[in-house]
Amino acid sequence: MGTIHTDRLRPGQLLAEDVQDINGRLLLTKGKEIQPKHIRIFKIWGISEVKIIDDAQSNAELQAQGHTENIEQVENVLKTVFSHSDLEHPAIREIFKLAVTYRSTQNVAEADSNINLEECAIPEENREKDFFNRLSQKKIILPEIPSIVFELNEVIANPVSSVEEIAQVVNRSPSLTALLLKIVNSSFYGFPSKIIKISHAVTLIGTREISGLALGISILSIFKKIPKEIIDMYSFLKHSLACGILSRILAANINFPQTEQLFVSGLLHDLGRLIFYIYFPEESRNVLSRSRTRCNLLYEEETDYLGCNHAQIGKQLLKQWKLPLVLENNVFYHHSPSEAQQPIPAALVHLSDIIVNALGIGSSGEKFVPPLDNRAWEELGLTPSCFETVIGQAIHQFYGLETILQA
Repeated sequence: MGTIHTDRLRPGQLLAEDVQDINGRLLLTKGKEIQPKHIRIFKIWGISEVKIIDDAQSNAELQAQGHTENIEQVENVLKTVFSHSDLEHPAIREIFKLAVTYRSTQNVAEADSNINLEECAIPEENREKDFFNRLSQKKIILPEIPSIVFELNEVIANPVSSVEEIAQVVNRSPSLTALLLKIVNSSFYGFPSKIIKISHAVTLIGTREISGLALGISILSIFKKIPKEIIDMYSFLKHSLACGILSRILAANINFPQTEQLFVSGLLHDLGRLIFYIYFPEESRNVLSRSRTRCNLLYEEETDYLGCNHAQIGKQLLKQWKLPLVLENNVFYHHSPSEAQQPIPAALVHLSDIIVNALGIGSSGEKFVPPLDNRAWEELGLTPSCFETVIGQAIHQFYGLETILQA
């Protein structure tokens, strides 16, 4: 009997143990012969590994062949990455262990290790501490797609609106329509047959879910012209998408309602950093450089150098756009969720950000894993034993959605 990663399963192999999803639902009984459809189902439901009978190429053996020599190096890198975290905390200890496994098997390098940032000389008189005053002088204009999102929200809020009326609003933006159809046809939802109409998608996943997805992907589509020497936008989007997916899965894991709001919150949690990068590139470069050379958390350097951090800027922007208050709450408090009026959703985004930074799936510029808010962790009522399954499910959904980042 051997344990093998789902990606390496072959039709004809026999299961040594039952396979169950995150909720304990039986997907396939032991002794059954694995068929292509079973492999697809395993991936849809986030099953990362299964036990099979007499498989010479088990996941453990493959790791021994190709990754053992890399583990010690990854552990040393991660000790630095976790330098602001308490490795004695059970949750952080488990996240560290899973991060070592993931990074060593996926050959994940240190975040942004290829970016060489040197500080720019900025006259002291130009470094005005009242950053919000400077921000208000910048013309940050909402482009066309978010205006469609506003219209979509209005239609959804109308109790007499039909599915077809909602679909008509979405269909006015071909790019938004294409992205939404990509998402609903991915392993993020795992529907058995292809969906070709937005109206069908609305019927299957609900109006709130469609609204949330439209909002998240529309806002991130605004920001495309960030200098690569400051931040790799593709890496930023990977980090954001992974946080959104993981927030949604963690929410479902504790039966928290409105999981689509958690997806959007995770997707937009570092929105404020994009404002820094686009409108204040020299200051952003200096903040990133100082964080690395001083080994300080990036949001602490933001506050020290600019007088505010990206969470405050994100909240300001969401308020300007008149978006739901719960999004403001989750974005503003994602580094200190126990201080929020609604700590649970903010804590879910907080935990997701910690895990994704640990795994090294993309980067928003932060080199280190942010410290865990202990009070928020206790409020969630989770146990570290859930992380392996939750992360496995999130990674599978992430791979299914990653193509939208190139859109």
